[in-house]
Amino acid sequence: MQALSVPLARTGAPPVFLAPMAGAADRAFREIARELGPVHVITEMISAKALLSQNRKTWDMLALGQEAPPRFVQLFGHNAEELSAAAQILAGAGADGIDINMGCPAPKIVKNGEGAALLRDLPKAASVARAVARAVPLPVSVKCRLGWDGADADAAVRLAPRLEEAGVAFLTVHGRTREQYYAGRANRAGIAAVRAATSLPVIANGDIASPGDARAMLAETGCAGVMIGRAALGNPWILAAAAAVLAGAEADPPPAERERGRVACRHLDKLLCYKGEHIGTREMRKHFAWYVKGVRGAALWRAEAMRAEDAEALRDLIRRAFAL
Repeated sequence: MQALSVPLARTGAPPVFLAPMAGAADRAFREIARELGPVHVITEMISAKALLSQNRKTWDMLALGQEAPPRFVQLFGHNAEELSAAAQILAGAGADGIDINMGCPAPKIVKNGEGAALLRDLPKAASVARAVARAVPLPVSVKCRLGWDGADADAAVRLAPRLEEAGVAFLTVHGRTREQYYAGRANRAGIAAVRAATSLPVIANGDIASPGDARAMLAETGCAGVMIGRAALGNPWILAAAAAVLAGAEADPPPAERERGRVACRHLDKLLCYKGEHIGTREMRKHFAWYVKGVRGAALWRAEAMRAEDAEALRDLIRRAFAL
C-alpha cells in the first residue's frame, strides 16, 4: 500500500486527483497534469473482460511500463472472478493500485450491470471489492456515485461500511446519482454523509471548478482529499492550484494565454507520440476546444480545428490562436 499511503496520510496535505475521465484522462493528459504540480492520477476505466482477452487496444491504453509510478488503474466489470483475475494481471504488469468503477452512468456500461449499476446491488458491489482486495497485494479503491436515483440516494452511505470491511483502502464519491448524470449541483451534504459512515479516507468529487471550491468541499464534507474532473479539461493548472491551496500555500496565478498555448502544443506532441498522427490529431481537436475556451474568437478557432486534417495544421492553429 505504499503507492498511495503517503498522499492519504492524515498528517499530510490533502491529495488532489485528476478524475479518470473516459476519452480524456489518457496517458498524455495524465502526464501534463503531473508536470504542472503534485497531482495524483488514475487511468481511464479499463474493461476487465477486455484485459483478460488480451485486447491490444486495452493494453495500449495502459502503457504501464512507460508511465511513471504510482500507476493506479481503474477497472470496470461486474464479475468478481474476472475483476480479480484482471487485477492480478495488472499487479504483475507493474500497476501500483486498482480502482473499481462503480460510478460510470453511461448506458452501454450500466446495461451490463457495470459502473453505477453496481449501486443497485450493494451485497454484490461489496463482494466484488472484497474479491479484488484479496486477490492482489495492492491498495484497492472504489469510485462511486451517491446512488442510482433520488429514491436511492443513500446507497453510497450504506455501501461505505461494507467496503471498509471488504478491505478497500479508500473511496471516491461523486456527489450525484446515476439518474442525474452531470446535471444539477453536486450534493456536498450527501458526500459528507458517506464520510460520516466510514473510517475510510473519502475523496470528494463533483463541481470543483476552482481552488476555493476544493477548500470549501473539504470544509463542508470532512473528506481526505478532492478529485477534479471536467474543470481540468483545457485547464490542467487548476489541479496544481488546488493542491497548493489545500497545502496552505498560495496558488500560482492563472497562466497567460501564451503559456496555455505552449502546454497545448506539448499535449499535442504527447498524443502524436503515443497514438500516432491520425488518432492523435483527432483527439487533440477536442482538447484544443477546451484549451481555447475564453480566448478571443474561440468559436472560430474551434470550428477551424474540426477541419484540421493533420498534426501540422493543428499545431499552426494552436500557434495562431495563442499568438506563439
